[in-house]
Amino acid sequence: MNKHNIPTARSRTFTADNLEEGLNYVSSHPTPVVLKADGLAAGKGVIISETNEHARETLKEMLVDAKFGDASSRVVVEQFLEGIELSVFVLTDGENYKILPEAKDYKRIGEQDTGLNTGGMGAVSPVPFADADFLGKVEDRVIKPTINGLKAEGIDYKGFIFIGLMNMGGDPYVIEYNVRMGDPETQVVMPRIQSDVLELFIATGNGTLDQVDYELDEQAATTVVMVAGGYPGSYAKGATISGIDSVDEAMVFHAGTKNSEEGTVVTNGGRILAITGKGDSVAKALENSYNGIGKISWQDEYHRKDIGQDILRLLD
Repeated sequence: MNKHNIPTARSRTFTADNLEEGLNYVSSHPTPVVLKADGLAAGKGVIISETNEHARETLKEMLVDAKFGDASSRVVVEQFLEGIELSVFVLTDGENYKILPEAKDYKRIGEQDTGLNTGGMGAVSPVPFADADFLGKVEDRVIKPTINGLKAEGIDYKGFIFIGLMNMGGDPYVIEYNVRMGDPETQVVMPRIQSDVLELFIATGNGTLDQVDYELDEQAATTVVMVAGGYPGSYAKGATISGIDSVDEAMVFHAGTKNSEEGTVVTNGGRILAITGKGDSVAKALENSYNGIGKISWQDEYHRKDIGQDILRLLD
């Protein structure tokens, strides 16, 4: 990102070999300080330190004590970006691209974004503050230099680019990339694509994405995830789910389910179902999502009741 002038948090990378330099760096870094394990850490490799002393201790734990194993043999120390997060999705054939609907997801288990992180408890699309002006900045400052940067690096990439962004005062800053769609964002992005998705995928593979019609549904889409009680900690499996067939105002996406020997659908994971509603407004889409949830039940089911409420406040 630095090489290709893509806006992101200022950062430096440290290893055990230059630990002392890293400790001095975090000692004088403005707080909060973000420390990231530069490897796969099951989504848990990011620590936000509120004090410089905590940042020093955390850096030593990661580099010297191998807090995250090999994943933290290199640690990125990063500027803390404060603002509202959203995700923008791009489909590219390596030369051309289509910008898919943006989305905002909700990671924490508790309402008002409290508690432990999860794989995602819900999502909303569109995002009100992502207006034409903001998305124009995203395209010019992030999407174009990202795709041009891939080409400049000799990377022939075809497929999805998931761009996690922070909106800081109307300007986009990249906080992460993924080479996939997101979950549960997919459950609100895909329902808003009116074009034939298969045609888009074929054109992506053939390098002809610029020749395919691409239309988006103006309707809003929202999804709320129903999880097993106890998730993201320990939880039981095998509870019988009732009411799925009675849902007619929303789409039901299965995640942690299976068919039992008796022919019923039972829970088989932490995140069980995602209930996606659509409507002429975010409020109506949420109403449809929650009406669908109201028809489904199993023992110890849990879902957040405040998905999208921050978006509704922005719209007031």
